[in-house]
Amino acid sequence: MTEIRNVAADLSRFRRRVFVIGLVVLTAFGLLCTRLVYLQIVRHEDLAEQAESNRTAIVPVVPNRGLILDRNGIVLASNYSAYTLEITPSKAGNLEETIDSLTEVLEISPRDRRRFKRLREDSRSFDSVPIRTRLSDEEVARFAAQRYRFPGVEIKARLFRNYPHGELASHVLGYIGRINQAEKTAMEDWEDEDLANYKGTEYIGKLGVEQSYEKTLHGQTGVEQMETSAGGRAVRRLAAHPATPGNTVMLSLDIKLQKLVEDMYGERRGALVAFDPKTGEILAFVSKPTFDPNLFVEGIDTESWKELSESLDKPLLNRALRGTYPPGSTYKPFMALAALQTGKRGPSVQVNDPGYFNFGGHRFGSPEGNIGNVDMRRSIQLSSNIYYYSLANEMGVDLIHDAMKPLGFGQITGIDIGGEVRGVLPSTEWKRNAYRRPEQKKWYAGETISLGIGQGYNTFTMLQLAQATSIVADGGIKHKPHLVLAIRDTVTGEVKPVAQPPAENLGYKPSDVAVIREGLTAVVTSGTARGVFAGAGYQAAGKTGTAQAVTQAQNTKYNAKALEEHQRDHALFMAFAPVNDPKIAVALIVENAGWGAGAAAPIARRVFDYWLMNQYPSEADMAAIQIGKATAPIGKPRVASEVAWQD
Repeated sequence: MTEIRNVAADLSRFRRRVFVIGLVVLTAFGLLCTRLVYLQIVRHEDLAEQAESNRTAIVPVVPNRGLILDRNGIVLASNYSAYTLEITPSKAGNLEETIDSLTEVLEISPRDRRRFKRLREDSRSFDSVPIRTRLSDEEVARFAAQRYRFPGVEIKARLFRNYPHGELASHVLGYIGRINQAEKTAMEDWEDEDLANYKGTEYIGKLGVEQSYEKTLHGQTGVEQMETSAGGRAVRRLAAHPATPGNTVMLSLDIKLQKLVEDMYGERRGALVAFDPKTGEILAFVSKPTFDPNLFVEGIDTESWKELSESLDKPLLNRALRGTYPPGSTYKPFMALAALQTGKRGPSVQVNDPGYFNFGGHRFGSPEGNIGNVDMRRSIQLSSNIYYYSLANEMGVDLIHDAMKPLGFGQITGIDIGGEVRGVLPSTEWKRNAYRRPEQKKWYAGETISLGIGQGYNTFTMLQLAQATSIVADGGIKHKPHLVLAIRDTVTGEVKPVAQPPAENLGYKPSDVAVIREGLTAVVTSGTARGVFAGAGYQAAGKTGTAQAVTQAQNTKYNAKALEEHQRDHALFMAFAPVNDPKIAVALIVENAGWGAGAAAPIARRVFDYWLMNQYPSEADMAAIQIGKATAPIGKPRVASEVAWQD
């Protein structure tokens, strides 16, 4: 049977299908047009930025770090550029295998491996860590030819800090090192602007001036816009905003004087601080032994770190800033000044010194023996222990504390490098807070006696002793000690002095200060330091001191030969010159060297000769000073300005 089709129905059905399909097509085109409008118009700027970011990369440009100069413009810290071979652990696969393979191309020493391991521990897996530094052009070319073998390994051009004089003044300068994880965490609290300025920066100041003036030395980070390939490699630079180098920090330090002092210490331990008493400028700031800050720039290796950190001589300890010592007899002039200020004793009061002082059933002895009646001036000149035992007993610990505090003893001086310690200026309140057991908290009258001669609980830094010395030198005027004189703008060249707080007049009577000066002058002209300053072309004033390194029982005779070297007495000296117009004040200690006049005062004499007379020790004199066998200069002094001080 033949099927009869309904043409009208088929045509209607076809039309409906065409309509639906057409509607779908129109809807699809409508959606495409809507999407096109959205992408091309609504999101044009956003997508254009994304496209540009896929094609380009913003790279931070780390600035050159600022220079550090001494007061005469001698460079103490500078920069140099070098190539480094660096590994990003997250991209390098098996690190040991990668490093082993690298040794086939470049020399990588066991020390390089140890340093890499330590740096990696302080870094994140996606941080680039150096395995070799200071690559030669030949080594760079050799690696570049085989770079395809080492994913996650690349060569970078970096700036490195350089301390051209090695160990010289290392405690003042400090050093820079890679930013560790703890520092990165701390930096998260910085202001956004400061944090942004450290993009791309991997090194930061760790100690000394490098740390305290970090933001001044760092400079302003620049940026470069680079066109990149699909693989992320830079193809060409599109735009750049150059980095601004850090500013130059100009110190008050005289590096030639600093080297002279460090050389005079030789292999001995100790500290010296030299002040300009009229300004508070620090002319020399010595801590011996020292260390080479260049060791830390690229990441110190384990063996070098162990040698420095475990040494009995503690070369990493800044003795001038953080070393605390009993001041010994150098404390006596300040005790005398306190007596005058408080009215406890006048300058003409006579005290009999039979060589001992009895108190509470104990006999406090004196190495000077029976020296008879002494007034205040002679008590300083002859270093009478008995005079100051009795004075301390009359004053009491709290009055001593209150009188010594303005001089800076046991106080933070506010010097412009970090890490300063306070030391101990004892008082009844201090002891209550320092000890736990009730019997320890109580202050006993017998403990006051030894305070008068700078022993007992007294422990101060050489910085504090030097500041107190400069106060007496300048007639009772107190200046804040500082190491940085000025900042030189790298861009404009403008030199801006670093503002210091106004000097403080402590209110001592000129007549009282004059008594102390007369006593100190007598020490140099006819007292314990007379031999050291014989023939000097100026008049100095000073006081020798000997301080116990370990406590000895009363009435026990001191025998240096019977003690270990680290247990022997310390030698101290404080002085200023010229007396009538002081231009320099010093305080120093030579650890475990015994008598102040034999080991410490000769160093101060040469410091004064250098600063006031342009004289430099002869070679024979230098050799004698280094072993503590010098008094007045030996041989003909050299002209300081003509001495070649650099190697």
